[in-house]
Amino acid sequence: MKRFVFLLAAAALACGCRSRVFPDLPAAGNAQPVVPALLQAGENRLLLTDYFPQWEQADSVTSAALEVVPAADDWSEFVVTAPEGPFVATFEAWTGGRSLSVAALGGPRSEAWAFSEGCDGRKVFVKTSQKPRKAVALWQNCRLPDKAVTLSDDGLTVRIPADARAAGRSWLRIFAAADDARFNDLLIPLADGRPVTDAAQLTRHDKQAQVLYSLMIDRFENGDPSNDAPLRRPDVLPQVDYQGGDLRGIVQRIEAGFFDSLGVTTLWISPVTQNPRDAWGLNKEPFTRFSGYHGYWPIHTTRVDDRFGTSDDLHALLAVAHAHGMNVILDYVANHLHIHSPVLQAHPDWVTPLYLPDGRKNLELWDDERLTTWFDEHIPTLDLERPEVCGPMTDSALYWVAEYDLDGFRHDACKHIPENYWRMLTRKMKQRFPDRDLWQIGETYGSPELIGSYVRSGMIDAQFDFNVYHTALDVFTRGRSVRHLAAVAEQSLAAYGAHHTMGNITGNHDKARLISLAGGALSPDEDHKAAGWTREVGVGDSIGYRKLALIQALNCTLPGVPCIYQGDEYGEPGANDPDNRRMMRFDGYSPREQAQRELTRALVGLRRTSMPLLYGDMTTLALTDEVWIFARAYMGEFVIVALNTGDRPQQAECILPACFDENRKLKANFGAAFGFRPDGRLCVELPAAGFEILTETK
Repeated sequence: MKRFVFLLAAAALACGCRSRVFPDLPAAGNAQPVVPALLQAGENRLLLTDYFPQWEQADSVTSAALEVVPAADDWSEFVVTAPEGPFVATFEAWTGGRSLSVAALGGPRSEAWAFSEGCDGRKVFVKTSQKPRKAVALWQNCRLPDKAVTLSDDGLTVRIPADARAAGRSWLRIFAAADDARFNDLLIPLADGRPVTDAAQLTRHDKQAQVLYSLMIDRFENGDPSNDAPLRRPDVLPQVDYQGGDLRGIVQRIEAGFFDSLGVTTLWISPVTQNPRDAWGLNKEPFTRFSGYHGYWPIHTTRVDDRFGTSDDLHALLAVAHAHGMNVILDYVANHLHIHSPVLQAHPDWVTPLYLPDGRKNLELWDDERLTTWFDEHIPTLDLERPEVCGPMTDSALYWVAEYDLDGFRHDACKHIPENYWRMLTRKMKQRFPDRDLWQIGETYGSPELIGSYVRSGMIDAQFDFNVYHTALDVFTRGRSVRHLAAVAEQSLAAYGAHHTMGNITGNHDKARLISLAGGALSPDEDHKAAGWTREVGVGDSIGYRKLALIQALNCTLPGVPCIYQGDEYGEPGANDPDNRRMMRFDGYSPREQAQRELTRALVGLRRTSMPLLYGDMTTLALTDEVWIFARAYMGEFVIVALNTGDRPQQAECILPACFDENRKLKANFGAAFGFRPDGRLCVELPAAGFEILTETK
């Protein structure tokens, strides 16, 4: 272990060196920013591997502003005591005489706003809505000396270290607090020591610049009919049988430019592991069993299901996707195995108990028995808290990134899997593939505290933001005030950071289609699965298209990663599973569907070419029950987003930030009329369930 720590420190020295501007600057360390520690007032017990997963121990952990004491002799655990109120600080993990820094933040986020105003040579200028009293800046994962940060009455200045000139791509992060407020954090990508101001410089490896497309392999495209193997059993209805989609079909659509035309940078493909060849589960009305077309019943965890293709097909998919500038992340199931899995046949005791002490079956008790409940009797939950189970199962996941050039994982059912699994898997990934740019996003339903408890540098990078999605759905289908949506979005920024990579979704394979809910074809209160079996579910009122576009506009302008579930780009209708998994359509669109697809393309295109929409800091400018106007600003450039969730046209008004120069030229990207009143107020004419995105003209 000591040899490993020494080698890691040596690698950090080699890639970071010492600053020529600030002689006391430590080594740069790993290139990916370490997730900050959000501390509560009082004692906080922390794990070293949550911040530096490669480090199982350290020589010490210190802080200039906070009390830090070991909770283990090797500093693998330590306690940080935080004060009351808002603050920004760092703690440093030391090994071999060098250190890496973690930002430590306390107190709730407030309406205080900070944004990058510009750059002059090697200095970045930051504007703040009130006087800052303390600020810390990190380059890579090293805190810059205090003399690199200069405070003023309305902002601060940060000097970029000279080391950044030779580093290629690197990161500058800034954290600041006022007397009674903590500002949003700033994340500024650098190229050769200068802030990136042109989105054309970004690549698929820039996670904040991702646009994710989710697809179910069997329901996407049939590229190789020779591997079709539907069950064709009388007790399996066609909707839940194999329909022929495969890996070659995805390759063909990549090569045809389908994803390029949408602006997609990351594909999330459903599980590829071998599933059973027979039917399982039971639906009573109507009567049907289910095939494993979805991929979520793994039998062989390291074998490609032959109904989707071969190992060579998966390799080909990855090569073609990368050639088109796209990442591919694999949906991976860690929570359970099918009862016919050879692993469970050899180790039947590796599962959690099916029966609870009170005699009840431990089935679908999602919250009461979160870490032990079974999804169904044919897919027992693994007892991953046990090391003898967790070890080999994390190795099974590691196989996929070792054998294939995947770019990471979408993890199924995260909250039902104990934290030790995520720590072990991520540590193995970081230790074995330190130079691979692997990204992990998970699925957890619950509070921001529960969701955020998994978002660590030593666990997973992000999760899907279901709270924003569900609140948006309530606004669009139940007439709830958009104030609630703005509040939930702010909660996400406070919980996950102003530059998180949480997934902002239009829907997924477990949700009724948004357009059918928004158009009224589905009631928000009915059983959406039953509806799909009992009637043909369409869009309903055409307002559904406008509301789908509205949530797409929201997803493309909020911080986070915009996510499109296959078919949502044109407005595929449907109820819940399996009706939301209809075979993908690539042509034959109605005029409204074609218009919806073009609008999706325009929104994604704007997102991908706008640095403020990718790295800008966000503040609300106006908020009523039906109108929300917010701004995002990056390096002095503004984008103004106006949303009308009401069922009537609105004249939306706001006062722009004081630093916004009225002489700047704005343009409306989606046709809305706008202008300025004599008092300087911006007015935008918004249609019912409509939006506008105003950008500066160059």
